Amino acid sequence: MRERVSTSSPWEDLVGYSRAVRVGDTVHVSGTTAVRDGQVVGAGNPYTQTRVALEIVIAALAELGATPADVVRTRMFVTDISRWEEYGRAHGEIFRDVRPAASMLEVSALIHPDLLVEIEAEAIVGGGATDP
Repeated sequence: MRERVSTSSPWEDLVGYSRAVRVGDTVHVSGTTAVRDGQVVGAGNPYTQTRVALEIVIAALAELGATPADVVRTRMFVTDISRWEEYGRAHGEIFRDVRPAASMLEVSALIHPDLLVEIEAEAIVGGGATDP
């Protein structure tokens, strides 16, 4: 059985994707940015954008019965790798104790010019030891 979560992202219907999909115990969260109500949050601020994107990721996980402790993999696509500490600090605040496999990759651009980071996550429900 496939369960899906959608948000108010203007791109979901146009492109044809869901914010997150759960099949069995596995949850996949699509690339998530700091967009709320169609507006970029934290323009120019890597830390804020990472926190907001992660809040959206966590909300999608929760709708599908998962927690941050269930996350086994994250991928961060960033537009300026020289600011890795700002992205990493926000990621660490959520996942410091979980310590999922993680990647941070620099990309030339994201879907909107004010976006600095896009985050994907994968979780196995019940795979976490404790909630962070």
